[in-house]
Amino acid sequence: MHTHAEHGAGQNTGRILKISLIVTVAYIVLLVIAGVKAKSLALLSEAGHNLSDFLALLLSWGAVYIQNRPPSSTKTFGYQRAGVLAAFINSSSLVLITVLIFYEAVQRFYHPVEVQPKLMMWVSLAGVIMNGAIAWMLARSRRDLNIRSAFLHEIGDTLATAGVIFGGWMILVTGRTWIDPLLSVIIGALILWSSYGIIRESLNILLEGTPRGMDLGHISDQLKTIEGVNNVHDLHVWSIGSDQHALSAHVAIDDIPPSASERILVEIKKQLHDNYNIHHTTIQFEHVVCEVAHGCVIPVAHDHKHVH
Repeated sequence: MHTHAEHGAGQNTGRILKISLIVTVAYIVLLVIAGVKAKSLALLSEAGHNLSDFLALLLSWGAVYIQNRPPSSTKTFGYQRAGVLAAFINSSSLVLITVLIFYEAVQRFYHPVEVQPKLMMWVSLAGVIMNGAIAWMLARSRRDLNIRSAFLHEIGDTLATAGVIFGGWMILVTGRTWIDPLLSVIIGALILWSSYGIIRESLNILLEGTPRGMDLGHISDQLKTIEGVNNVHDLHVWSIGSDQHALSAHVAIDDIPPSASERILVEIKKQLHDNYNIHHTTIQFEHVVCEVAHGCVIPVAHDHKHVH
């Protein structure tokens, strides 16, 4: 049942992304035409931003297709990290877009260009409606890091485009053309802000870091409260995908038969599932005293004495 539910959710997300791709392409064409006609850097910046959104949505759509493929003998965890990799590429590409926007904005400050504020406002209004609609459709699936990167793209676009409407009105009222490149700088800052968190989180997953919000010390202390658990060491927690975590650990227990240790294992898995949303676990039971040397756990005989 769980597999079918995930497959159905993936199909629905893929359909939303395909619709978003078509609408985004149409809006990019509109932005380029209007930006050239209005001589507005803000609109052309939005075109560049939306082009990156198109690539982001395209990568997300491809990743949704790939990560729904079942595990195989060579990809035993499946393709969950395809979405994480897409999120990293999406967010990193936005940094390059931002640098280009900042450079062009500086040029406009030194060499002002007359713009057509009314055209800016009407085109931007269409963008607010489009980006807002796409963000609303993606909101239901944003627990996935891949989809969240696309969602943040759209939220950033909605806010930035709304800012262009306000900027167009300000230019219309005051005649100050420097407002246009200033809006571009603000849009670039929004892009960087939305990208930073995704880059950091996706890199953490790709480097198999401890998932955000999880404390290994707290997990170890929690497991030690289980009756029969004497100690926990060699504890590792990492993310297979954006919302799928795994854990491995050595758990010291008394020298008891496997039938008796089964109760402890069941309780450990229950605690990890209920408190930390960790489903994939590898637990190694030990009953001898252990010490850690150079990252390896080495059993120590009871009569072993340390020489100083």
